[in-house]
Amino acid sequence: MNNHFPPEGMPCYDPPAYAAGDFAPPEADPAELTLTRPLLEAALAAKPALAALSTEEKRAVLLSMADALEANTEAILAGNAQDLENARDTIAPVMQDRLRLTPGRIADMAAGVRAVADLPDPVGRTLSSHTLPNGLQVNKVSVPLGVIAIIYESRPNVTSDAASLTFQAGSVCVLRGGKESIHSNTAIVAALHQALEKHHLPTALVSLVGDTSRASANELMQAVGYIDLLIPRGGASLIQSCVDHAKVPCIQTGTGICHIYVDGDADLDQAMAIVDNAKTSRPSVCNAAEVCLVHRDAAPQFLPLLWDHLVVRRHDAGQPPVELRLDPEALAILGKGIPAGWDDFDTEFLDYILAVRVVGSVEEAIEHINAHSTGHSEAILTRTQAHADLFTRLVDSAAVYVNASTRFTDGGQFGLGCEMGISTQKLHARGPMGLEELTSYKYVILGSGQIR
Repeated sequence: MNNHFPPEGMPCYDPPAYAAGDFAPPEADPAELTLTRPLLEAALAAKPALAALSTEEKRAVLLSMADALEANTEAILAGNAQDLENARDTIAPVMQDRLRLTPGRIADMAAGVRAVADLPDPVGRTLSSHTLPNGLQVNKVSVPLGVIAIIYESRPNVTSDAASLTFQAGSVCVLRGGKESIHSNTAIVAALHQALEKHHLPTALVSLVGDTSRASANELMQAVGYIDLLIPRGGASLIQSCVDHAKVPCIQTGTGICHIYVDGDADLDQAMAIVDNAKTSRPSVCNAAEVCLVHRDAAPQFLPLLWDHLVVRRHDAGQPPVELRLDPEALAILGKGIPAGWDDFDTEFLDYILAVRVVGSVEEAIEHINAHSTGHSEAILTRTQAHADLFTRLVDSAAVYVNASTRFTDGGQFGLGCEMGISTQKLHARGPMGLEELTSYKYVILGSGQIR
């Protein structure tokens, strides 16, 4: 995996050391602690209320959350309209699409919460059990992680996704969205709080950090003793900042330099449909394709097809054409287009831009992907089973496809309900993070007087 993204240089917040069992050291400077400490203390205090709930009680709360989202559609849309107005001249149109909510998207958010409510409870499951020769029964049992903090950017649907998943997984969530979506997030959390209050539960089970400065994000990264897991969802600079500065456990998610390799014997019409979907259906999301590799045998036919579909036809239909950034061989075949820059194969464009390179073999494609990928999602389009087998075995990414679009890398599409994010690392979770990935485990050992 190739990490070419420099950290954003957030100032590092370093709180004083805590005394054992003391989360409010008396000599701490209150000025350093005002952004998140009260919220984090409330989150810790709320944990027992969630731990006491049965599976059916959790399900009832989640269904109430879904109902509350729909009942508060007007208020959520009003907050979102304010965010969109503030963002109109500050973020690109494709990013505004990530921010925008509609009645249909809010209904989808509610449906996602209901889907989570219907999933099996991940807490309290016996993952394995065995009895030792001395009679001790060793049980491995799933347990909540505790307090999960999520730092994310412009997508307000993450708010309800994260809240429902963490709640079903038995953990308290601390949400810190971006400034561009603060009014949307505030309205969404207010609706979720209505559901919690209906069931006489503390609203701190779903907490929203109102401060959207970098200082509040830094505090969450440093909040040892408060936060059991930090999950950043957003661009490369946010994720790299968390990796560089976090003192709490952190899972890298999201950044997707996703590749599609068109093999020499690929069905070119099918390949064109897949590349079109992977690039243009929603270019601002992390599972959109950013690089297309084309076998030299297919390139003379496929590259003109690619130009026709993604550039000419989209322009003629009044749609944004895709900007193809071509390596020298692809540029020579087409005789037109934009030469690829040195960094185009290491960039998550999140826009109507696609880097294109011609390769001589499936092995060369695999080598390129493993050198430039962020470990998210890659696809091979081929009719040769041996090539498909080699690709799936050697490509080192969280999701590897054969003859399908990378756009399926999603918790809902994988049958996990909604998702917390897509982990691009290998520990402790990889790929779409659903309920199972939001739990830990402990050993419960049953004895009858054994001593050692």
